[in-house]
Amino acid sequence: MEKLSFNEQIEQSIKDNWDLDALSDYKGETFQYKDIARIIEKLHIIFEYSNVKPGDKIALCGRNSAHWGAVFFATLTYGAVAVPILHEFKADQVHNIVNHSEAKLLFVGDLVWKNLDANEMPNLEGIINIADYSLLVGRTQKVAYAREHLNQLFGERYPMNFRKHHISYYKGAPEELAVINYTSGTTSRSKGVMIPYRALWSNLEFAKEVLSPHMKIGDNVISMLPMAHMYGMAFEFIFEFCTGCHIYFLTKNPSPNVLFAAFAELKPRIIIAVPLIIEKIIRKAVLPKIQGTTVKMLLKVPLVRQKIKDKICEQLKTAFGGNFYEIIIGGAAFNHEIEMLLHDIGFNYTVGYGTTECAPIISYADWNIFAPGSCGKAAPRMEIKIDSNDPQHTVGEILTRGANVMLGYYKNEEATQEAFRDGWYRTGDLGIMDENGNLFIKGRSKNMLLGASGQNIYPEEIEDLLNNLTLVNESIVIQKGEKLYGLVYPDFEEAHNLGLQDSDLANVMEQNRTELNSMLPGYAQLSGIKIFQEEFEKTPKKSIKRYLYTDCQI
Repeated sequence: MEKLSFNEQIEQSIKDNWDLDALSDYKGETFQYKDIARIIEKLHIIFEYSNVKPGDKIALCGRNSAHWGAVFFATLTYGAVAVPILHEFKADQVHNIVNHSEAKLLFVGDLVWKNLDANEMPNLEGIINIADYSLLVGRTQKVAYAREHLNQLFGERYPMNFRKHHISYYKGAPEELAVINYTSGTTSRSKGVMIPYRALWSNLEFAKEVLSPHMKIGDNVISMLPMAHMYGMAFEFIFEFCTGCHIYFLTKNPSPNVLFAAFAELKPRIIIAVPLIIEKIIRKAVLPKIQGTTVKMLLKVPLVRQKIKDKICEQLKTAFGGNFYEIIIGGAAFNHEIEMLLHDIGFNYTVGYGTTECAPIISYADWNIFAPGSCGKAAPRMEIKIDSNDPQHTVGEILTRGANVMLGYYKNEEATQEAFRDGWYRTGDLGIMDENGNLFIKGRSKNMLLGASGQNIYPEEIEDLLNNLTLVNESIVIQKGEKLYGLVYPDFEEAHNLGLQDSDLANVMEQNRTELNSMLPGYAQLSGIKIFQEEFEKTPKKSIKRYLYTDCQI
């Protein structure tokens, strides 16, 4: 039997699961699949009256929520291109992406909207509140009329009540553009990754192949990663919706206490996380128990050791709700010590690897066959090779090709050309691959850091801003746990000319930090600045040897 297209799978899931719960805001409103179908139809009416055509762009910027999910599906099933934007971006970053993507409509959350300026986005037909779909800005009479008379227009279109047989969504060709996902918010560095339906379909198919045998209709899942990123969007939302699951959006920052409460209540069947979230929970729930003198002694007794490990494993599983098949960790390097602990106690975790450019999955292995320290093997419909003469022993750039790979970068042919070599996508990450095809990442040449909730942080962008501030000669941004710090080599000559002492310099840098943080989203702000007395070591090409400073004591 021919497999359904991506949008056909959304349509089929809505019809098959019509009366089941679909999307909930945790501790808030719940929508059934039929409710989402009704919202999609109403949004399609607004799109029509906004003169949106298939291929036009619709931007979304707000916290994860059921209404966000409905807008995303409405966009694709209409044939428009979704442009998800991280809600933490500063106003000028949102303006830049909306303008660069040529979006016709912007759906925006309350907290984001209060900082935006509609005049900075002159090409939008309308700006709509995600929370209740009210019209914040309408630039044509038709848009305003459609929103004002939406229930009437919907009733005229479906006079005998809206039923599942009325649904018929835009199909979308495999190579057709579906999503533009921006890697960051600044105009100079931001790249809009063009994701086709082929890549969305392949990632959905991958999740169904590896996870569906362990999940059933009606299972609960918690969405805690930003849906404006492909990792959370693909594996905490799209797959579960198309499987008939009930998705709960946390709608607030995933602190350990919030997560523990949600896990205990909802008992999710699958958990998708970034390393920092898992590491925080392990440090809070497990390490204190095994670092006591009594437990340390018992772990040395052969006959007792396994019982202790089993008990710790069971307690940890309970902390995560006790009902999950496995926890899939991805998005950044996983702390080696924490991973070895999880492996040692027999915990059902696995680590995957992907990039926005692959929507996102590149490699994965089920927890039962996962090789510790690796990121699994090439995902279905994907190939991986190491750009090295001896891929098993000599580190090289990780290259990949297959159905998941992007079309290129939006309106940036130069960056697109640089990203590919002989048909292979160049990830910019470094690794080796063992004889069994297990991928081991050895470094991230792109230098990307990961925020506590899964946000991509590009240190070069922060450094660009910091280097322009008072008495800063050069800088490096590093990450310690979930905090960011700036390492600065000041302009000592100018400071001396101004008659400044060391204590004065420290005050200047603290002022710089305050000024810098006012320009950055919360997850990218610096917790401190450390002054270096000598300039940073450089390569022959005069770039800083960043890796020498990542473990610097703060």
